Amino acid sequence: MKKQTSVAFPLVAIFVTAIMLGAPPIFAENADVTIVPTAGSGAPGCEETTDGCYIPSTATVDVGGLVIMSNTDTAAHTFTAGTASDGPSGEFDTGLIMAGGLFEYSPVAVGEIPYFCMVHPWMQGLIIVQEAGAEPTAKLVVSAPSTIETTVTGMSSDGKVRVEITSINPTANESMLIDLKFRDSSSGGLIQHANYDIVATQNGKEILSFMGAHEHEGNGMHSTAPLASDDSVDIEVTLLGFGLPDDQANWTGPTGEIIYFNVVPEFGTIAAMILAVAIISIIAVSARSRLSIMPRL
Repeated sequence: MKKQTSVAFPLVAIFVTAIMLGAPPIFAENADVTIVPTAGSGAPGCEETTDGCYIPSTATVDVGGLVIMSNTDTAAHTFTAGTASDGPSGEFDTGLIMAGGLFEYSPVAVGEIPYFCMVHPWMQGLIIVQEAGAEPTAKLVVSAPSTIETTVTGMSSDGKVRVEITSINPTANESMLIDLKFRDSSSGGLIQHANYDIVATQNGKEILSFMGAHEHEGNGMHSTAPLASDDSVDIEVTLLGFGLPDDQANWTGPTGEIIYFNVVPEFGTIAAMILAVAIISIIAVSARSRLSIMPRL
């Protein structure tokens, strides 16, 4: 299946307000977050992708929490609060960080802090600072119009695993194909031996349920039952861990963490103007386990 690539909207810049959705009672903490540049972002092009030039491109952290800005790329970068058009705002400036270097920043007030790379000004990101213990924020991701397929992504709460879904847009009386990938958020490469559950519903009716799936290459394909309508489809992916199926005791990575997605269909002319391709990345940790640290693969 061809992956949809995000491109900038001509003439109109769309900013989508944060949306809080129903979620399980236990929420992931946002005390710390790690931000890395997208591999190869020293050259233009990353700004036109779904992921952007920093991963995560929008990071949420608590007041008093720790933002770790780590340069995992081969080129030197800066993480500079402000925008390329207006210049530095003064909240923080890492200066030039060489490959392998890092910088730590602890925010002291609630708010939104845009930042960019002074060496590569097409690189832009956003840090959302919230009150300690607040529920995670969900946002819509705006991407290029498509009447065929939609790509949505979500991140594990430790920022190490990116879950990517590319699906055929919801169409009444047709099954929806779901291409599911598990990526290392630093390198973008697929994480092998992914174990997970996936459940999809439309208007509260279950149309897909696959428990205990294992993907050797970190890439799986699923198909729903025929859809009753063109309405949006909700998808839940539960991360069970990474490792061989018969060696569960040694699985690594987030365990029991649920990432929620919402695939929204196109709406004709309206969609062409303000496209609503939704990504819901509310992270919930199940009561049965705590997060473990995912090693870089």
